[in-house]
Amino acid sequence: MKTMIETRELRFAYPADEGKEPVFALRGVDIAIEKGSFTVVLGHNGSGKSTLAKTFNAVLLPVGGKVYVEGMDTLDENLLLAIRQRVGMVFQNPDNQIVANVVEEDVAFAPENLGVPTEEIRRRVDDALKAVGMSEFVTHAPHLLSGGQKQRIAIAGVIAMQPDCIVLDEATAMLDPIGRQEVLSTIHKLNREKGITVVLITHHMSEAEDADRIIVMDDGRVAMDGTPKEVFTQVEELRSMGLTVPDTVDLLDRLRHSGVDVPLDALTVEACADVIAQAIARN
Repeated sequence: MKTMIETRELRFAYPADEGKEPVFALRGVDIAIEKGSFTVVLGHNGSGKSTLAKTFNAVLLPVGGKVYVEGMDTLDENLLLAIRQRVGMVFQNPDNQIVANVVEEDVAFAPENLGVPTEEIRRRVDDALKAVGMSEFVTHAPHLLSGGQKQRIAIAGVIAMQPDCIVLDEATAMLDPIGRQEVLSTIHKLNREKGITVVLITHHMSEAEDADRIIVMDDGRVAMDGTPKEVFTQVEELRSMGLTVPDTVDLLDRLRHSGVDVPLDALTVEACADVIAQAIARN
């Protein structure tokens, strides 16, 4: 598999007040994210996960180490445009990313700034809105849409740039459960059908269950890295970092502590119900 994003000994510190030492938000992060993968980055507030996300398309630049996007060094100013065309960012508040009064104009904004020809922009806008299931809202006013719909428009605006990778930095944090589900369904579809690499930064454990890979950040470092089953079965380690586990794993862990012999890796509700039913049948 080809590597989409790679970090080597990545360090980042936010500027400190006068006379104080800078505080490092990233302390030597080494990861490689495969092209076409769906990766979730988890961590409590202050763990470094959002800082890490912002280094992936050079919103933030390393103070030490390197970040490479398809082999391009984010510290090379001549490559910034190419890097940002390949890695699109979707942030927490969709209102901060919506710039026009009509949906189609908002989605067209980035391609227009890139100098894409008018006919090509029209095709990209139509394709992007179709990809996020928002074609019927083409002439609507974005400010009248729901939170989930606004976020899907923000994602469409990124898709119209035809990126190889989309990074979503807590993009579901301000949404209600329906809006969250809309956005998650959209990005899974883009990953599955268009092969777009997805990096989802979140603190919602349930959003990580279907990922190819989970990276857990703690105190600016990678604390865990593996499949959902590999990560979520380490219940005590996650709790020691101030994180929860999916409800299914929490239930199975409680049953185990009560003496019931059940595995911890039944992440879905259906799988969890099955292993509990099997345990009841054995008894």
